[in-house]
This record gives sequence, structure tokens and C-alpha cells, in this order.
Amino acid sequence: MKKAILYIHGKGGNALEAERYRESWPDFTVTGVDYRGEFPWLAGEDIRRAYDLLRKEHTRITVLANSIGAYFAMHALEDREVERALFISPILDMERLILDMMSWAHVTERELREKGEIPTEFGETLSWSYLRFVREHPIRWKPHTEILYGDGDHLTSRETVEAFLKTHDAALTVMKGGEHWFHTEAQLAFLDDWMRKAL
Repeated sequence: MKKAILYIHGKGGNALEAERYRESWPDFTVTGVDYRGEFPWLAGEDIRRAYDLLRKEHTRITVLANSIGAYFAMHALEDREVERALFISPILDMERLILDMMSWAHVTERELREKGEIPTEFGETLSWSYLRFVREHPIRWKPHTEILYGDGDHLTSRETVEAFLKTHDAALTVMKGGEHWFHTEAQLAFLDDWMRKAL
């Protein structure tokens, strides 16, 4: 049986990040997805297209996703056959994150609904269409999922992770001193060890 890893990057990333995993996992075909835009309805089209291409020649597909890529993966592939998923610092509750960002920016739902989009000082643009989409399209994710979480993650709270664990087939590994972005030598070594065990 041919095995594949479909890698879905986080914000600001790209498909070339998959190269880092290709050398470590020679038994897998490792493919990265370059998705369009920052909205799930756009990214989902590219993710599904990449999955369907892999599925033509591979019987077992593992999803490896980082940050918002995990949310996009759950939204795009909920009706596809995924053997398992490995999520690094995943965004698990997009509504919660959007509401948190609205709070940080002191923006009310009424203001966002009236203006449609509101840029923030921290570089994100709040979108009423995005919030409405998230509420109208709840995630229905079923594959077994391994989660790597840094206890210093500033985007996803531990409470959000624990709530996800209670309602999904998922297991959690926490790195003390880890951040949302795993990038230091120690963090990447921890990530690689976690992946070896998960695969």
C-alpha cells in the first residue's frame, strides 16, 4: 500500500516546507499544498484538489498540518478518507480565535457586521463574512488526530485544546517552553521526535 503525507502550512508558509519532512520519511510520498487566500472556502478548494490527486495513487493518506492549516484541513477534508492527522499548534476553534481578536482590537460584533472588515493594529483584518462562515459551517472531523502543543501558545488556549480532546478522537503532546511557532533547534528536535512516534 502506498502511503502519503499531505502537508498543509500555516499563515505565511508555503508548500516548500514539506521538503523538511520528505527526507525524514522516505516510506511516504510527501506533498505540500499551496492554497490561495486566507479564507477556508478558498483554501479548501486547493486542499481537496491536492488530496484527490494523491488519492489516485495512494491508499493511505496522513494529513500533517500547521496552525491555521489544521483548521483548513478539518474544514476541507471532513468528507475525505484520512487515515490519521498530525496537527502542530493547531487552530481548533476558529470562532473563539476570531472573538478573541475582536476583543484584543476592541471591536464589537455589531461594528464588524456593519463595516464588513476592520483592520487591526496587530496585522489581522477582522471579517464579518469569515465569522459568519465559521458559525454556519461547524467542523465535523473524525480521523484520529495527534496534536503537538506548546504551553506558550498565544493563539490557542489549553482550554480550547482540552475541549477538542473531549469531543474528538485525539491525543495531546505538550512541549514545555514550546511556542505557537516551533522554530528553535530544541523545538524542532521535539517536533521530529513527536512525528517519529506518531507515524
